[in-house]
Amino acid sequence: MSLDLEKFAVRTDLAIEARELAARSGQTPFPGVEEQVEEHDGIKVTRLDVLNEAGERAIGKVKGHYITFEVPQLREGDTGLQDRVANAFCREFERFIAKLGITPKSRVLVVGLGNWNVTPDSLGPLVVENLMVTRQYFELVPDQVAPGYREVSAVAPGVLGLTGIETSDIVQGIAERTKPDLIIAIDALASRSLERINTTIQIADIGIHPGSGIGNKRRGITRDIMGVPCIAIGVPTVSYASTIVNDALDLMKKHFGRETNSTRDIMGMLDDISEQDRLGLVREVLQPLGHDLIVTPKEIDEFIEDIANIIATGLNTALHEAVNPDNAAAYTH
Repeated sequence: MSLDLEKFAVRTDLAIEARELAARSGQTPFPGVEEQVEEHDGIKVTRLDVLNEAGERAIGKVKGHYITFEVPQLREGDTGLQDRVANAFCREFERFIAKLGITPKSRVLVVGLGNWNVTPDSLGPLVVENLMVTRQYFELVPDQVAPGYREVSAVAPGVLGLTGIETSDIVQGIAERTKPDLIIAIDALASRSLERINTTIQIADIGIHPGSGIGNKRRGITRDIMGVPCIAIGVPTVSYASTIVNDALDLMKKHFGRETNSTRDIMGMLDDISEQDRLGLVREVLQPLGHDLIVTPKEIDEFIEDIANIIATGLNTALHEAVNPDNAAAYTH
């Protein structure tokens, strides 16, 4: 039996949420899916491998490797925690690219997807702004490049509405000219869990389709299209109003359950139907009215800056052997 996400109108870019949804539908264990979870010092790391078509059918995610960092306390602005997350991200990312055959000499192109004029969608451009790019030195003064640095280039190509050009076409043209060995695409994602917004980072080796998080699936930045490995790094920054309403109903149900034994009298039929069916019902009501809005927290300006710096610091450390965790933050601003 396979999980049909469309049936429940669930939109999530996170592999762990797809797996959770599959588990709630009673499909465990999952054939073709391996999962490893570690938690240390407030940082939960989940490594999820979808190994074959059976795994794809089981959780509704494309075959590949996914790493997810969940750090609920990130919203508190603890700089010490942010440094620990950046270091954990660096360690995992180094192992991740090593498995793809990427060496310290491999050339890397980093693509910051999104619209820099829209705060929840500006993650990619902000990371690019804080990256340590070095390709110009390898091109102009290669004999002066110190050991421990690799050739890194970066671009924030904007969105179709700003450029009139498919982002994938822009990236493909740059890749054909600069010939990177690896493309890293960074983008904002959508989550069905409010707790994961701005507190979660996902790494995946399946590439990315710009705009997929808000239902505008466009031509992808993937290995099949680009001809080189493509890693996607994403952070959920938005959720749908229907998800918020559904979560509120669930919280109300739990609250009434603690206060009375007659939740059925208060909630009516909503007390009996499953979470997925309830979410589908909420969306069915909101969508015709145009009220299924895309929502982001009011503190998004601060959140997006902090998590962009975390990713940029982790990438600077992972991509350049000469950059250590203690001075990596000096390259961000």
